[in-house]
Amino acid sequence: MVDPAADALSLPEDWPAHPDLSLSLNRMGSFDWDLDAGLMHMDEVALAVFDMDPAEYDGRPESLGRRVPPSESVRLDGMVAQALKNGSTHYGTYFRIRTRDGGLRWTHTQGFIRRDGNGRPHRIIGIVRDATQELAESASRREVDIERRRQTSVVESTTAALAHARTVQDVIDVLKDSHGLEHLGATSVVMGLLEAGRIHLVADGPEGSFVPGTRYTRVDEDYPMSEVVRTLAPRFIESPEDFAGSYPLLWPHITHLGITAAAYLPLIAQARPIGAMGLLYSDKNGFTPDERNVLVALGSSIAQSLQRAMLFEQEHDLAEGLQQAMLPRRIPDIPGAQVAVRYRAARLGRDIGGDWYDVIPLPGGRVGAVIGDVQGHDTHAAAVMGQLRIVLRAYAAEGHTPATVMARASVFLRELDTDRFATCTYMEVDLATGVVQVVRAGHVDPLLRDADGDCRRLPVPGALPLGLSAEFGALDYPVSVLELDPGQTLVLYTDGLVEQPGTDLDEGMQWLTALVRNGPADLRLLADQLCEVVDERGGDDDVAILLLRRRGGHAPQAGGRLRQHVAQNDPEALRSARHMIRAAVRAWGGQERSDEIELAADELITNALLHTDGGAVVTLRMLTGHERRLRVEVEDRSSALPRRRDTDPSGLSGRGLLLVDRMADVWGVESRGGGKCVWCEFTLPDRSGEAREIRRDIGSVEPGNETGSRLWRS
Repeated sequence: MVDPAADALSLPEDWPAHPDLSLSLNRMGSFDWDLDAGLMHMDEVALAVFDMDPAEYDGRPESLGRRVPPSESVRLDGMVAQALKNGSTHYGTYFRIRTRDGGLRWTHTQGFIRRDGNGRPHRIIGIVRDATQELAESASRREVDIERRRQTSVVESTTAALAHARTVQDVIDVLKDSHGLEHLGATSVVMGLLEAGRIHLVADGPEGSFVPGTRYTRVDEDYPMSEVVRTLAPRFIESPEDFAGSYPLLWPHITHLGITAAAYLPLIAQARPIGAMGLLYSDKNGFTPDERNVLVALGSSIAQSLQRAMLFEQEHDLAEGLQQAMLPRRIPDIPGAQVAVRYRAARLGRDIGGDWYDVIPLPGGRVGAVIGDVQGHDTHAAAVMGQLRIVLRAYAAEGHTPATVMARASVFLRELDTDRFATCTYMEVDLATGVVQVVRAGHVDPLLRDADGDCRRLPVPGALPLGLSAEFGALDYPVSVLELDPGQTLVLYTDGLVEQPGTDLDEGMQWLTALVRNGPADLRLLADQLCEVVDERGGDDDVAILLLRRRGGHAPQAGGRLRQHVAQNDPEALRSARHMIRAAVRAWGGQERSDEIELAADELITNALLHTDGGAVVTLRMLTGHERRLRVEVEDRSSALPRRRDTDPSGLSGRGLLLVDRMADVWGVESRGGGKCVWCEFTLPDRSGEAREIRRDIGSVEPGNETGSRLWRS
């Protein structure tokens, strides 16, 4: 080890004839090495440093070789040779020598190189001294510094890990799972939180260390955690005897653990105690001042993390309780359907969300199914969600069409004092016919699982989310009509089920489709599996799930009703209405008169669209009474009553009411407050009571494939 700070010695030219007295007084030996003669003069102090008797030394440097280990000799010779070659004026280094008893000790030497007029080295004069004590003290200081830095690093790394802890259990896991306690020498940790004047033990310590009756202890009891909470001062237990004498109630129960020392720290946040922590040691006696300071700093950091975790848990529980109160407390039994719902709250990085589901029983054997998600993850989102759920349920129960329900909900959200919007899907399902009317407001597409387990995505058209559609005046929500066969299942969910960081929505949809396809047939088990898989994937968003399966053998009820709005210049809405009529007629047992019913209904709808300045609302219902009668109603906003007209020469118009009159058993017109209703009724044959299965047909049906399509525009 070369000493770069070594300075050249200042010795007289006739040295050692007149040795420097100050060297002897400082127990430094001196040497004079004649490079030309190869002799080295060493004084008595220098020989004593080498543990060599003056009589044993013959003046040759080689004689010192038996005192210098080979590895040190090679290093020392190389350093001196390098100094002589490169023109250096001095050198200095530490090296070890072997004493007479075989031990090793450190020595330090400094040499000054004298050169002639040509720069050739011819003499080295210098000193040697015993450096064992010096290096021992320096090493001790270095070890202390290293230990202090290591302990400080442990506190810093533990504090950094605690910054990510969200719950009290997270804090405990960080302390147990990290290597911080291990680096501090502790074998385990115990922790208690102050609750209503008692200390609740939340971390027990090592296996088998729990003492019965100490899960909750009073602050005034004779336990170490109670003491530090009372005094707000740490308690360092430095020996088993100290532990036994100070806490006779506790010590007999933990003697078998082999604890030799312990540090109990009060956990103080905002100048008040929130609990206490104990670090237990099995191979330690006493604590240095530095160790105590480090542990106190660690306790302060843990207290701050615990306070954050406790506040987070309180706020999360409050928000989750608020959301649970907003969700339906129970799902009603729906004749003709099996329903399973689940809600999974996010626990990582966020508070609570505005995800919700709802199942709404409607008249006539129908049911409304809702899934939605309010923007944001906080109590405000949960509060908005609750209000939206209520108004959607109210609008649906009032008998509005699905498109009207969604439009009114959007206006309601726009008028709230909030900047939040919501995505939503609303389905009105007629369980007797299997007719499903779907309205989607910016939400993810639903899935459909067949009775044989096959699953596919239902790409239904949609409009802007609730709130935004009212903001931009785009309240015309398209209604899609599909047919649900017995045994088929609708899968509604929020985006937390399919969205993952680093993947796009299509990948998530494909993953979910495969998961549902391969999932269990039982709806409850399937819903549980979906939530479990999301947890395994590390999902950090709320998830709401609604599964609805149509049962077979459900007969239509008297008074059953289907309704849909058909806007002007909207061919898709017109096709959906025709689809709805066809499915309802077949499901209600009207196959023998299906052509007549479909044609009459189409004529009434077409007349309303052609001869009024607004859209039409078409309603199909089963009437109660001694015979089965199907009634078709078409409402519009015009108060002008329809009249039968003679056909024109081309034969392309004037046939509408004539056809209705010829095909329907009875028809008529009713004035309404804002317009009129044109209706017609058809008597249906008796049924055996066994429900008929509807063919699966999702999407639009082209008019050219329909019986009687040539008369639709007459």
